[in-house]
Amino acid sequence: MKAAGLFAGIGGIELGLERAGLATSLLCEIDPRAQAVLKRRFPNARLESDVRHLKRLPRDIDLLTAGFPCQDLSQAGNTAGILGQRSGLVRSVFRLIADSQPSWVLIENVPFLLRLDRGRGIAYVTRKLETLGYRWAYRTIDTRAFGLPHRRERVFLLASRIDDPGAYLFGHDRVTRTYKSASDFAHGFYWTEGTRGLGWAVDAVPTIKGGSALGIPSPPGIWFADGRFATPDIRDAERLQGFPVNWTKPAENVGRPSHRWTLVGNAVSVPVARWLGDRLLCGVTNAHSLESVALPKAAPWPSAAFGGPRMKRFAVGAGSFPVSRLVHHLHEFLHFDPKPLSARAASGFRGRLLKSSLSRPPEFDDALAAYIGRTR
Repeated sequence: MKAAGLFAGIGGIELGLERAGLATSLLCEIDPRAQAVLKRRFPNARLESDVRHLKRLPRDIDLLTAGFPCQDLSQAGNTAGILGQRSGLVRSVFRLIADSQPSWVLIENVPFLLRLDRGRGIAYVTRKLETLGYRWAYRTIDTRAFGLPHRRERVFLLASRIDDPGAYLFGHDRVTRTYKSASDFAHGFYWTEGTRGLGWAVDAVPTIKGGSALGIPSPPGIWFADGRFATPDIRDAERLQGFPVNWTKPAENVGRPSHRWTLVGNAVSVPVARWLGDRLLCGVTNAHSLESVALPKAAPWPSAAFGGPRMKRFAVGAGSFPVSRLVHHLHEFLHFDPKPLSARAASGFRGRLLKSSLSRPPEFDDALAAYIGRTR
């Protein structure tokens, strides 16, 4: 199978698919820093810059992938909606699908796509796919299912003109692991927050963010069992997304090193794409066996569903763990020395935190105060 990737970023989907055995024929990405990574890592793929100027796809493409911009959909963004200035670029995806009619389409985005404006975003995407003759299925998947200590949920929508995509997405389900705070685990949080949300994660980092457009990084904080507060090295951030160490190093040729955080935060977790590629290539033929119920038109969009042309929508009882791989504890996973959080940064965070009503373990506040005292 051959794939083409739109809004390719640093190639998380493509790397996963290639590890499964698919070939990447075309990549489209407008960010020059991400382009530098793609040129180095996918030298045999044709690289285009602007999806709006891409007239057609190669005729031999089997799978089109698109992790279209989420800034207008994310809770951390401006929530302008599916047709906002950035996320509205998805219209170019459907223009190319209508022209080339690939057998398969894979779309990735943030879970807020299902809730923003009462689900208008996911309704738009599924309706367009149905108009073009595609059956579709989507599922919210957590990166932690694949053994990485990175709590990152994303919606993966698979559509097909030739098969039932639900058989590929819903063929497996595992019980979501329960994560309880423990004194011998490291805990992830966002020290740049403090009034809205901690992004609290037990034995994992919270969702790695893209940072600002100016390249100001926003790495998560880690509270270690020995009382340290620090942020991970960018090379471990790459690993937390499933990339090899220094995958984004080529971006430093065209931008500041700090921009690598933006690239990693905007990327798709490699092992999730690998799992999907494996499923596609294994030729699943059995229908999925997970429980499903018809979804009324006015009902909220669930975390997993399927539908298609002249079909009802169905909600599926699928969790965010399609597999349950060996878990790596966060403190054991890190290979590079984390950067200690400065007393100034920790004090500023603590000041915001004390003014908030955010839920956190009571010992966290004590540990943070003690760390500030020692660091000063």
